[in-house]
Order: sequence, then structure tokens, then C-alpha cells
Amino acid sequence: MNALTRRTLLGLLVGCAAVPAVTPARPAAAAPVSCAPATQAAVSAFFDSALPGRLTADRVPGAAVSVVAGGATAFTKGYGSADTDRAVPFDASRSLVRIASISKLFTWTAVMQQVEAGRLDLDTDVNRYLTGFQVPATYDQPVTLRHLMNHTAGFEDFITGTGARAAADVPPLGDYLAGHMPARIRPPGEISAYSNFGAALAGHIVSEVSGEPYDTYLQRHLLDPLAMTRSTAAEPVPAALAPDLARSYDTDLTPPKVYPFTFDRMPPDGSVTTTAADMAHFMIAHLHEGRFGAGEILSPQTTALMHQRSFTADPRVDGYAHGFKERTMNGHRVLMHDGGWEGFVSLMMLVPDCDLGLFISLNSLTGGSPEMQRLVDGFFDRFAPQQDAGDAGVRAAAGPASPATPAAGFYKPTRHNTTSFEKFSTLLSPARLTVDDAGKVSFKGKTWVRQDDGRYQADDGDRLVFLTGTDGRRYVATDGSAAELMPSAETLPVNLGVLLVFLLPVLGALALPVLWLVRRIRRRPAVTTRAWRLARRLAVGAGLLGVVFLGGLIVTVVSLSGEFLYAVPPAFRLLLGVPIVALAAAVAATGLTVSSWRGSGAGVAARVHQVALLTGMVALTWFLWQWNLLGWQGA
Repeated sequence: MNALTRRTLLGLLVGCAAVPAVTPARPAAAAPVSCAPATQAAVSAFFDSALPGRLTADRVPGAAVSVVAGGATAFTKGYGSADTDRAVPFDASRSLVRIASISKLFTWTAVMQQVEAGRLDLDTDVNRYLTGFQVPATYDQPVTLRHLMNHTAGFEDFITGTGARAAADVPPLGDYLAGHMPARIRPPGEISAYSNFGAALAGHIVSEVSGEPYDTYLQRHLLDPLAMTRSTAAEPVPAALAPDLARSYDTDLTPPKVYPFTFDRMPPDGSVTTTAADMAHFMIAHLHEGRFGAGEILSPQTTALMHQRSFTADPRVDGYAHGFKERTMNGHRVLMHDGGWEGFVSLMMLVPDCDLGLFISLNSLTGGSPEMQRLVDGFFDRFAPQQDAGDAGVRAAAGPASPATPAAGFYKPTRHNTTSFEKFSTLLSPARLTVDDAGKVSFKGKTWVRQDDGRYQADDGDRLVFLTGTDGRRYVATDGSAAELMPSAETLPVNLGVLLVFLLPVLGALALPVLWLVRRIRRRPAVTTRAWRLARRLAVGAGLLGVVFLGGLIVTVVSLSGEFLYAVPPAFRLLLGVPIVALAAAVAATGLTVSSWRGSGAGVAARVHQVALLTGMVALTWFLWQWNLLGWQGA
């Protein structure tokens, strides 16, 4: 469910009151010349040649693939191992994989079913449908279902406590959402910021208006009509399916570590478990007017509406189509979603103008390598080769942000936390954007060149635009994700400078025991007052406690990061108490320093060092306050 902020399989992230009468999607028979026939023999030859070697090179135990074309399943196959301990081979029709955030497409489809039934309106305040809690009215504009589908509700992000080790630790969805309402940090509809909470809220709303639990609703209204007999949204996986659940592995370790089954506390954002063969049914339905065989999940009109662009930050870049991520590949409009959870990495891509669909799932996160990206690029080059993109009729539904001139600086993902200790994570991975004298932009390892329409384009075809939000915030939006210009106070250079102000005097204090020992050896009596000496000890102690905290913070981030998915580790809760003690000592040291300054007997060097120590504690306090580490915010 994209619970981690790491790049997944392709790095293609990151993103009305009634259903209007629209023309249904063009049927497969009108496929353009640039689409090559995706026959079973052709697709089999491609994957048999390209995938096994790629799995070996990336240390991925196994994969399952399905391809649909012309309204039918063209290819399904498993590669490698679904369970290395038991030597179980991957079977595309039998081996179950956890598709994580691709589950959101089932949630969004359920939303559209309820829109079609007249129970939901995409542009109505979601609070109209909520009974147990309400979304805070932080802004004048309410949050709507369309905002949730476009990931533009403006919620902050959080990861802590979204997973569970046992079913008993998963509360009712409404209770969890009510108790974990994220802050609204920007006006809705302005820019996309991927939100698991938003998808879970949408799924809860479907349950509210239908009267059915989320997993039951999906089973009755999506999985059963599509004959997805080996699929479920229930956790744990039902007993009849559980023996065939593929295992996932952390292959960065030697020997590889098996990921345990992790429960999702927000199921509508990522709880679906399925097979590659079953996913072919879902793809066919979306490519063929909501139908698979005798089953229908959406009317042709609603299917066509769902596939229309519903948001883009700027018409010059890709956006969202009612929950689908919209991408342009080889000039073809692609509707897709990816997902990473519990070691599985999965991808689903639909190419409507070729009546082509691809699903692939791997049971190791190392499957997200650039080489695997090239595998998918190769698939497109073979079966959906390059054509002129044209307008494709999707240049609409742009957000309110306005075009802007390039702004160099450090950028953080629009998907970030503001109010809890998780805000600290934005300091650890900023992306620097520079603009050279020729006007070329360097950002995220790519060079972007300005085009005639003002957008910037990289060698791989990705596009980038600069925008200004309604409140003056600066953004860069790409075909994949968006980022927000960081205030200077949040940038890494400034914060390193602040920490240096704190650390240098503390490091200087390491010489004090040596000076004390020299005086003892020479039998020189102390010439300073007792109050001054106490002030010095308190200041040094406060500084050392600050160092202990910073060191513990680094150790926690490195060694316990995985534990935060389930809950705040007790060791981290204890660690957050250290700054409180340090600052209390610093306040006492400041009082004693002021009261004993005159007549203390201290020399100039000692006085300067004491002032530096206390100034350093002020710097540390600012740092802790800036990153919500002062106290137990969110812990």
C-alpha cells in the first residue's frame, strides 16, 4: 500500500452529482497501427527471454505475470519460487500475492458503483456520509470524494501504527480513522499528495452508504461478478486460500528474511490478496466497459467517466483519472497503479488505445530496480511502440495552482508529515533542485530542459513544471509525483549549521575533565564559587544529554525503523524523555549562570565557553521544536 516512502517497482508514483452521459471507451477492434498484436506466443517469448535472468540478477525469488489483449487473457505465467523453503514454484493461477496499493483501484471502483447507484456524489462534502466522526473544517473548501480519488484532499501523511501483527490488533475501520485523523495541511484540490488515509476514508464511506463491511462489499460486488475466485480483501486470508499465499523476502539480507504477514489497519488502501490470473479479469473489465464475461461491475458510461482525467496539477503533465494514475508511455495514455507491502512489489498498467493490460508481481522489494524498469519499458516497446502522443482528449481538470518561474532550492515530497515526530523524516531525504546558467534544471538525478510550452523535459520523457499554490507555496510537479519547496529553516544545510552550534561547545567540554585533573595534580584550589561550578556542570550535563539524544535518534532510525509500522517502539518513547531532562538542566544552568556571573571567579575562557554551551542548548531546542521532537508529539 505504499507504506514506505521508498521507490517501488517502476518509480511511477508517488499520484459530480450524477454520472453524465459520455461516450463509452472505444472497443478493442479499433486499436491503432502502433499497437503490436499481443498474442500468447509473442508475450510468452518476451517474458521467457527477459524475466528469468532479471530475477536472478536482482535476487528476486519469483514473479507472476498476466497480460490481457483483445478482451481476453493473452498470457499468464509464474516464474521462480513462491516459497523457497518448500520449493513451491510460482503459479500465476494459484499463487496468491498481496497487491498493496493496487487494492485502491478496487476501492475507487466501489466508489464509482455507489455514484452510479445514486448514493454518493463525487463533489459533495464527505462529512455528509460520515456518522461516527467528521473531517475537520480546517479550510473553507470541504474535502470531497473526488479529492480523495485524486489524492488532493490535503491531508498530511503518517506511517506509524498503520500495520499490525495480529487480527486482534486491527480495530473497526471507523474507530481507527476517527482516532487517527491526519491534519489538513493545504487547501483541497491544489496539488496531489498520495494518501493511504484518504483511500481508507473512501472505503469506509462505501461501507457507510452500502451497509456492508469493506471486505464483504468487495467480495459481493467486485470479486464475485468478475469470477475472481482466488481473491479476497479479508485479513487474514481465508483458510481455503491461505496455503497458496506466496511468501515474500528481504533479499538484501543473507540468507534472505521472510516477511511476516502484516495486517493493514486501513484495509481499503491495500488489503486485496489475489492471483495474476484473477487480476486479468479485473483488467479486462476496465478495458471493456465494466464487463467480464457475464459479470458487470460498472456501466459503460460510468467506466468511461472513471477513466477520464479527474485532476492534474498542470495540463502539461500527467495526473489522475478517478484513482488511476495517469501516465504517458511511448505516446500512449496509460492508466496504472503500483503497490509495495510486506516485501511484495506489484504493478498494473492498462493501455486503452491498444486494449492491452499488464500485471506483474514480485516477492521481493529488490524488484524495484532500474533494470526491472527497463523490462517494462521493453514490454511497451514491443507491444505498444512509440507514437505521437497528441492531445488524447485529457487536457482538462487542472488544479488551481498557477505556472511559475523556476525556483532553486531543497524540495520535500508533498506527501509528508507536519504535526508529529514523523516530520523529521523530511529532513533525511531532501531533493535539491538547481538551475544552471543555460536554464537547465537538475532534480532527482535527471536533467530537465525547457520546452516551448514552458514545461521541462528529461531524456526519458518525464515532464516537470513549476507552480505556485493559492497560498504562495512553491511546487514542482512531474508526471509522477509533486514536491514542495522547503522553507530555509527546514533545509539540511541550515539544520546542520544549527547542530554545529550545539555540538562544538559540547565537544569543547570534553577538555574540562583534563583541566580539572591538571589542577588536582598541581594542587591548585578552586577559585570559582560553588554556584558557578554547579552551573557549569549542569550546562555540560545538558549538552551531553543532547548528544545522547541525537545519537539515540540516529540509532533508532537505523535499527528500529521497521517497528514504527506497528507502533512507536518503547525505546523511542523513552528516548523522547531525554530532551526534557536536558532542557530542564539547561534552564537551571542558565539561572545559576546569571545569578553567579558577578564574583564567580571564572576566567574569560570559562565564561565564553559557558555562554557558548547555553547558546548551543538554545540551538538544540530550536532543532527539537522544528522537528516535533520536543515532547511526545504523535508518540
